[in-house]
Amino acid sequence: MAGGVFVSEGGGGGRSYEGGITGFVIITCIVAAMGGLLFGYDLGISGGVTSMEEFLTKFFPHVESQMKKAKHDTAYCKFDNQMLQLFTSSLYIAALVASFMASVITRKYGRKVSMFTGGLAFLIGALFNAFAINVAMLIIGRLMLGVGVGFANQSTPVYLSEMAPAKIRGALNIGFQMAITIGILAANMINYGTSKMAQNGWRVSLGLAAVPAVVMVIGSFILPDTPNSMLERGKYDEAKHMLKKIRGAENVDHEFQDLIDAVEAAKKVEYPWKNIMKSKYRPALIFCSAIPFFQQITGINVIMFYAPVLFKTLGFGDDASLMSAVITGVVNMLSTIVSIYAVDKYGRRLLFLEGGIQMFICQLLVGSFIGAKFGTTGIGTLTPETADWILAFICVYVAGFAWSWGPLGWLVPSEICPLEIRPAGQAINVSVNMFFTFLIGQFFLTMLCHMKFGLFYFFASMVAVMTVFIYFLLPETRDVPIEEMGRVWKQHWFWKKYIPDDAIVGGHDDDNNTKPM
Repeated sequence: MAGGVFVSEGGGGGRSYEGGITGFVIITCIVAAMGGLLFGYDLGISGGVTSMEEFLTKFFPHVESQMKKAKHDTAYCKFDNQMLQLFTSSLYIAALVASFMASVITRKYGRKVSMFTGGLAFLIGALFNAFAINVAMLIIGRLMLGVGVGFANQSTPVYLSEMAPAKIRGALNIGFQMAITIGILAANMINYGTSKMAQNGWRVSLGLAAVPAVVMVIGSFILPDTPNSMLERGKYDEAKHMLKKIRGAENVDHEFQDLIDAVEAAKKVEYPWKNIMKSKYRPALIFCSAIPFFQQITGINVIMFYAPVLFKTLGFGDDASLMSAVITGVVNMLSTIVSIYAVDKYGRRLLFLEGGIQMFICQLLVGSFIGAKFGTTGIGTLTPETADWILAFICVYVAGFAWSWGPLGWLVPSEICPLEIRPAGQAINVSVNMFFTFLIGQFFLTMLCHMKFGLFYFFASMVAVMTVFIYFLLPETRDVPIEEMGRVWKQHWFWKKYIPDDAIVGGHDDDNNTKPM
């Protein structure tokens, strides 16, 4: 199934390694990527459930009566309730905290242990929510789901980046984002179906979160550990055997030696959290912080977990709002396939930039359509034609995100950190992502109430800023072996001043461990 030698073609000029693309590594990465189902299912399920009248009547009667009695005369403020928003957002605070615990466990005990822990916590949370009898049980369940998401999001992208050959690392890593989109779509379709149930439809929606949790728990048992993780724990023979298996080649000495060098450098680092603050790790620290921040400030989660609420707020009927969420879910999933094809063919930068421009234009158009119909008062109705245009531009916006900032927001941070700071870097990536996901989840409906259609202009301006940021500061990382990313920074016009002349990120000595440029 494998053969030949692939040569790095990326801008980093990394070392070429023996081996090829094996069926074993592809199947392994597909199974591992299913960890994204946890995050995706939750993103899709919460918005649909919070728009169901039975759920609101049982747990948030104030919001339900507020809607029926039209206490607010503005369309922008129908769902503005902090406790309702806490139901959605509490998960992400738990995920933020869990990601730091996961970074320690991932480093000491391996990626598989973190994946198992995440799946088990998510399963417990799903059961709490399915059998909830009060808001306290709901919130406890959401916190357990958050622990699951924190562990899964911390360990899965790292696992994928370490298992995959550099040549197809982007495509295999984006399998994680693909699983997220499948989870979102499945959740939207389940919400549409359970909304037709006479009672307890919301319990079915929340309880079915147990399915992706079980998938991840089982997957964590059958998946092999990565060579990097084995080496970290002193299992040299097992690591070399696994490297031969995933590369489909007997002669893996060069790559194996580079991994050993990286592990030895990592062992010298007693405090990875302190170490990541050093000058030579500055690019990794900046991007592990900035990319997840920008990913959330695009406003995508306004669409992903508040889509039914948003569409209902804008005047779509109950069925129409849920069906519109299903449509955006389909677009999201199909567009991610584009990224899987394009990311290793055309590179990360091109997708980042094109997606940013596309999202910027669509946010402006959606804001303008809503402003034209509702103005600043929030009084007005959508014609079917206007509703169709808004849905169409939201779909184009979602497509732009799904083949750019969605998958790349997880891929790039996972592939730019050398081994000695990788758990810390990924923990920062997940925690920043979860913190700003929490802020959006907790305050979006309040922001919509006060900023009105101008909220979409706000997100558009953020998209413009982050697109400029990528244009000037992100070098191309396509085809660069993960342990040789330091060469990329050393060649960059801005970041080179932070990288010492006698070393690259990861602690490799230029003269001894890498080829001259």
